[in-house]
Amino acid sequence: MTTIDQDLAAMAQTLEESGEYRVLRRLAFRQRFSTPTGLTKVGILLDVETTGLDTASDEVVELGMVKFSYHPDGTVAAVLDRFSSLNEPIKTIPEEAIKLHGITNEMAAGHKIDGDSVTAFASDAAIIIAHNAAFDRKFAERYWPIFATKPWACSVSQIEWRAHGFEGSRLGYLLNGIGLFHRSHRAVDDCHALLEILAHTISGVDRTALSLLLENARRKTIRIWAEQAPFDLKDELKKRGDRWSPGDEGRPKAWYIDVDEADRDDEIAYLRQSIYLRDVELFAQTLSALDRFSVRI
Repeated sequence: MTTIDQDLAAMAQTLEESGEYRVLRRLAFRQRFSTPTGLTKVGILLDVETTGLDTASDEVVELGMVKFSYHPDGTVAAVLDRFSSLNEPIKTIPEEAIKLHGITNEMAAGHKIDGDSVTAFASDAAIIIAHNAAFDRKFAERYWPIFATKPWACSVSQIEWRAHGFEGSRLGYLLNGIGLFHRSHRAVDDCHALLEILAHTISGVDRTALSLLLENARRKTIRIWAEQAPFDLKDELKKRGDRWSPGDEGRPKAWYIDVDEADRDDEIAYLRQSIYLRDVELFAQTLSALDRFSVRI
């Protein structure tokens, strides 16, 4: 550490100790988080940048992945490898998408993501994690079939960030919540940022964010479809957390909600008594990390 670095660190400490300031430090990508002793597993953080939000027709323009090892208790051990590749789409990248990720048509020109390299990189992963897996998994499965065979977890929806004192689930909010910031929005850099967040020990529960995420990912959930629910009760369903499916990709055109396996009977009883006002048969699916967030559901 240089003299200037030491001076800056001392200034930051003085500001924080005053109780009047909060200092954010620039994220520095780490290789080692803890000593990888004993049995460890391999995880992959994955992020795709695309031409748009339609998971069925838009195209991937960048794939970033960070492979890491972790202990059974959810403690991150070390970064093992990283993968980053651009991909030239068939159609031009819209301006709206360029404003989001900064990847221009000129940058992507001539690039192609090698499928064999992706498969080799992901082959030993015990879990794939994305910060919005409902988006990233659908694209990943379209392009690279290996991702349909892997368990997935979502670091946006499978950790109750606000309940743990964070302002929200966006990557920037989470970084700020642990005293960090970064200005890059390239896919692999966002994966490194997410790893730092997951390695963080959550106050109040004394567990890493990764530990909480893995616990929730392992649980089975039940997706219950409220088909042909009365239209005038749609606001009630929405208020309770139900989401609307427009009926694309073979799914029912209906409101649906995902609940823990133990809450299945209570949810069905609520729908029968308060929404349908009669005893109806409801379509329910059991989801696990192997198919949750997949286009196959």
